[in-house]
Amino acid sequence: MKVYVLWHIHTLEDDYCEHDDEKLIGIYSTKEKAETAIEGHKDLEGFRDCPSECFEIDEYEVDQTGWTEGFTTVRYGK
Repeated sequence: MKVYVLWHIHTLEDDYCEHDDEKLIGIYSTKEKAETAIEGHKDLEGFRDCPSECFEIDEYEVDQTGWTEGFTTVRYGK
């Protein structure tokens, strides 16, 4: 079974670094339902100030591991 995860991601910049501001909007049973959710959000406060490319739909297979590697944390100081 597949699900469709809808994110809103945009880049924030400050004096020290750039970082992504990620918001999980929802998880949907079809891509079409995720696309409908975009239509319902794109004119809301905050979302309307970002380009429509900030919405991202990712397809996932249920009960499958998506992250199979380790990670490295990068810290930015003042």
